[in-house]
Amino acid sequence: MSAESRPERSKVQRSLAGNIAFALGLIVVLATTVLGAFAAVALLLDAADAAPLSSVVPDDGQNALVIGGIALGGVTGLVLPVVVFGMVKGSEETPRVGAGAAGWKLLALLAFDVYVLVLAVVVAQLGWILPKGVTTLVAVFAVGFSWMPLAMIPRERLGLASRQPE
Repeated sequence: MSAESRPERSKVQRSLAGNIAFALGLIVVLATTVLGAFAAVALLLDAADAAPLSSVVPDDGQNALVIGGIALGGVTGLVLPVVVFGMVKGSEETPRVGAGAAGWKLLALLAFDVYVLVLAVVVAQLGWILPKGVTTLVAVFAVGFSWMPLAMIPRERLGLASRQPE
């Protein structure tokens, strides 16, 4: 027999199980973030080389698409599993995300993805007049930081505040 009482042992076991579940969830989120970034970069570069964007994006502007692909795929890979986990897991403090709220979050993610894609293509147009290095530098600041002010606006101001059940 151990010196621990029965409730303390179950609390320790629940804590260990919770830590393992958290670690697995974190690994899934990190993997989808990295794989999403790689996939978006590969798709955008393929689109710039042989598909619809081939005549639109100059060779010196392709790095802007890489930077846009990293932002687009990374954020998408981060948000999708978090929304899915939020629909499955809930507690008294943070209730489950309903289907309607998840739909709004995914619609906001789609709007962000379209914004980043359009911005990356617009910044890539600088490749017609600027060298590759300068275009890349401008793309880092334009694509990487242009959405930061929007992220700093309180969610309530945008009508995205989560509503708690009463």
